[in-house]
Amino acid sequence: MKNPAFQVSILAGWAIACLCAAQEAPSPASGPAPVPAPLRPAFLLTAAVHRDGEELSGRWTYSRDLYRTGLTDINGWVAKSRMQRFRDIDIAASERRGGTDFFEFDLDRGPAMAIPGAWNAREPELRYYDGLIWFQRKFNAAPRPGRRAFLRFEAVNYRAWVYVNGKEAGRHEGGFTPFVVEVTNLLREGENRLTVGADSSHDAKSIPTPITDWDLYGGITRPVRLVWTPATFIDDATLSLGTDGRITGEVRLQGPHAAKQKAEIAIGTLASVSAVTDKDGRAAIDLPAPGALRRWTPDQPTLYDVRVTAAGDLLRERMGFRTIAVRGKELLLNGEPLFLRGISLHEEEFGPNPARDMTAPQARALLHEIKHGLHGNYVRLSHYPHSETTLRLADEMGLLVWSEIPVYWTVDWDNPAVLRKALAMQAETVYRDRNRAAVILWSVGNETPVSGPRTRFHAAMADNVRALDPTRLVSAALLVERRSAGGKAVMAIQDPLVDKLDVLAVNTYAGWYGADTLDALAGLDWQLPADRPLVLSEFGADALAGYRSGDRRKFTEQYQADYYRATLAMAGRMPTLAGLSPWILKDFRSPRREHPVFQNGWNRKGLLSETGVRKEAFGVLADYYRRKANQGGH
Repeated sequence: MKNPAFQVSILAGWAIACLCAAQEAPSPASGPAPVPAPLRPAFLLTAAVHRDGEELSGRWTYSRDLYRTGLTDINGWVAKSRMQRFRDIDIAASERRGGTDFFEFDLDRGPAMAIPGAWNAREPELRYYDGLIWFQRKFNAAPRPGRRAFLRFEAVNYRAWVYVNGKEAGRHEGGFTPFVVEVTNLLREGENRLTVGADSSHDAKSIPTPITDWDLYGGITRPVRLVWTPATFIDDATLSLGTDGRITGEVRLQGPHAAKQKAEIAIGTLASVSAVTDKDGRAAIDLPAPGALRRWTPDQPTLYDVRVTAAGDLLRERMGFRTIAVRGKELLLNGEPLFLRGISLHEEEFGPNPARDMTAPQARALLHEIKHGLHGNYVRLSHYPHSETTLRLADEMGLLVWSEIPVYWTVDWDNPAVLRKALAMQAETVYRDRNRAAVILWSVGNETPVSGPRTRFHAAMADNVRALDPTRLVSAALLVERRSAGGKAVMAIQDPLVDKLDVLAVNTYAGWYGADTLDALAGLDWQLPADRPLVLSEFGADALAGYRSGDRRKFTEQYQADYYRATLAMAGRMPTLAGLSPWILKDFRSPRREHPVFQNGWNRKGLLSETGVRKEAFGVLADYYRRKANQGGH
């Protein structure tokens, strides 16, 4: 790529500037640089779904850019004169006038696809396209006196360049988190031209890297909205219930009159409180929890209408209040022991041709399978932040959530610029979802091999997320070490990262990968720290729906069901076990899974097929969770 500044990261609106990677060659011995102060996007637009605005979903035209000519400018003439797709030019009108200008693009008359959604599923010829595509959407708007205009993108995978009427509005890196760009001074009366360059390519310095076990779908994968606010507006408001019985939080204003403003917060009809913003537009909130407050639980996911008013602006939210804590080997929800009956979930798990366009009905259908089909109370959202729609439905339906960013397998651990990307993604996730009572666990990594630089990287992430949100617990999906002791196989956690974690979690596939038979699982011993709860964050076995055999062989439904029986029996002997999230609810696409009979580009560890057919193991896990639920607790 010819733009060196963007090889690292340019996050639109961020208060911290990232330097060029070439200027920040790290010392391999030193590890990542010290963690900066917690990052905060310049604009959050919390609860933007409830604000005055315009949805920009629908048909967008597009143009593939295989040679990235829309971003390059070779010697100042090739791209700029003919190929920069974001230019505000009506080429057809120029042709009608008999103009002699020459262009090698025309987004006005290009092919179109439905947005949001990954291009890989929209058009057959783009199934495995990996690179840059330009998208265009025209909309009518006009500047409004005394009002500000923002574009809020819920996700563009992986890098985004945003132009309005030919002028750059912002850039962003990271495929699963929201970003906001202000366009107040870029709008014009009548028709406006919005152009977005979406680049799906990953490299050694991206998060994740190109090596994954899921499909790295490209495009504008989540909704885009044009949002209007007053000149001074409520950018963010958050509240949480502490174990001390108090509700605390903050309100932040943006704009020329953000200081010394009275902010008023009402929690349904239960309580109200006011505070005055400081010179930075922040007002701290602190009040005793009302006696009539009903605490959020999976069985009774009570949500309250929260209203915040300040400087003539109104912000509306739906929020629940609960506490989450650890006591020795126990997880405590509202002070009571909690066992997590869950499963892992990929966002693209819907239908035979998933497009990572998670609509509310689709998200509800998947969560319903967990809540009511499996008798679950918990979902591990893997391996990246899922859509805001999914998180809000988890709040409503009563499913506890593990959330993570894609620091997964391989990362450039020694590179300070890559660490800053991870911290920025973390911040974008936390600020988006910290009002969701369902979220109880922030994960700082998945299956990363132990090394000094890697541990320092994850430790920095743990410190960062605690600074951003001290009200939730921190975990990570760790690898386990297998060794022999006294003639027996022993599974142990040998990872210095455990010192940074509230909840330990391990991924184990004994009986599927490796030499262990299912019968051998009964003889496996686990050596675990006794002072913290453990979650089996992953275990699983592939099965092709409908494939059965008279004997026990892999890829059959019987083998998968027997694998679950053996693994659940093994888990029952773990004295610190506090939850399960097996891998995975539904079969999902993964280009690395190439077996021509059983996989064909799909990871088949789902308890449901890609079309929703329940496999035998679904019933095994559902029966186990039903018994767990009947034993009491949440």
